[in-house]
Amino acid sequence: MEHILNPRLASNEQAEEISLRPQSLDDFLGQITLKQNLRVFIGAALHREETLDHTLLYGPPGLGKTTLALIIANEMHGHIRTINGPSVEKPGDLAAILSTLEAGDVLFIDEIHRLPRVVEEVLYGAMEDFQLSVMIASDGNAKALTIPLPPFTLVGATTRIGDLSSPLRARFGISEKINFYTVEEITRIIERTALVFNTSIAAEAASEIARRSRGTPRIANRLYRRVRDFAHYHKANHITLADALSALEALQVDDLGLDEVDIRYLRTIIERFHGGPVGLEAIASAIGEEVQNLDDVIEPYLLQIGLINRTARGRMATPKAYKHLEITHQERLF
Repeated sequence: MEHILNPRLASNEQAEEISLRPQSLDDFLGQITLKQNLRVFIGAALHREETLDHTLLYGPPGLGKTTLALIIANEMHGHIRTINGPSVEKPGDLAAILSTLEAGDVLFIDEIHRLPRVVEEVLYGAMEDFQLSVMIASDGNAKALTIPLPPFTLVGATTRIGDLSSPLRARFGISEKINFYTVEEITRIIERTALVFNTSIAAEAASEIARRSRGTPRIANRLYRRVRDFAHYHKANHITLADALSALEALQVDDLGLDEVDIRYLRTIIERFHGGPVGLEAIASAIGEEVQNLDDVIEPYLLQIGLINRTARGRMATPKAYKHLEITHQERLF
């Protein structure tokens, strides 16, 4: 249920992922406005010798919510405890974690929107009054026991802000959206990754990978690692544009960053459902993917770059999607 990141216990790829994480706001690339705000909030809290207000970070997967939680803990000179929302099944599970916190600690709850409601309610008093209320059974009777907690900061992360209950959302003093990154920002991230992994990359190769990374650092780093694999297979320690293009073609990542699932998603709307509108559940069934994966991972980027529209009646492919797939309006009817 609970984990603390430890490179010595992680797999090679997990250890690499950890090594890529910036440790301070100064090292964190992109998200300029968000960083400026956090720098003010953290600086003010340190000046007052208080804990940082509870902070909610939301946005699509892979944009740096976990990294920012670790940075907040570092900047506030505290320790971080990390748990995943779905893994906390009972109020007692959360109570056990809360009771181990020390003053100034950061409790990071990923996928906080998936906390069971009965568990979520335990957080209310802990967040507002730094008190933990638990029920104790004694002689057949249940008694409420209130335990004081040291001041701490809860950092919640969610990809589905709309699924967060209003009472929980209202208890966060800071709420920040993390947006997709620009190609220039992703290029800088890839160049930093190349330095960490000691395999240099040509500027145009880094830019090409960045263009196909869907504005997402996690995808950019994953693609860089796979392109590096192709280069190392050919005994090369420098990645050229030709190396990157060849590897990306083998990986079936096209020039918009779409992979095989994205293409099947778009073709299904156009060819099977005549361009839409069509419900998400119907698309998921047709291509054998989970609804949540399509909603959280696939669709945000397709919406961002204008390949689909969401309407009250369902999803629709845009003219840009037809053009990208080289499908004419007449062909989609058959």
